[in-house]
Amino acid sequence: QVQLVESGGGLVQPGDTLRLSCVVRGGFGVDFYSIGWFRQAPGKEREPIGCIDSSTGVHYSEAAKNRFSISANIPENTVDLQMINARPEDAGTYYCGGAGPAGCIKYEKLGMDFWGEGTVVTVPS
Repeated sequence: QVQLVESGGGLVQPGDTLRLSCVVRGGFGVDFYSIGWFRQAPGKEREPIGCIDSSTGVHYSEAAKNRFSISANIPENTVDLQMINARPEDAGTYYCGGAGPAGCIKYEKLGMDFWGEGTVVTVPS
């Protein structure tokens, strides 16, 4: 059974860079899966940030493409998210979600097949 575990959340100051990791445990290596990043602000719906898979590359939502980057670290079996210039409105719970090969077609509609439990990010105003 494949499991996703997010890490790296916590307090981020405005203007700083946020770095999160999603480790893939069990199943195959990270390069087998399609892994997406998502976030949910308090009181709002979950929204997609982007997705990476080995066959189609990296995809970003329109709102995310200027400040976010997603990369795979194959030796560590992680998919990492970096966000520059943190803002208070970036606060929330950040999730990774996974699917099988070429599964990034699902990410914009939040249709991934398995999910991590999330990591909380706080950005003070």
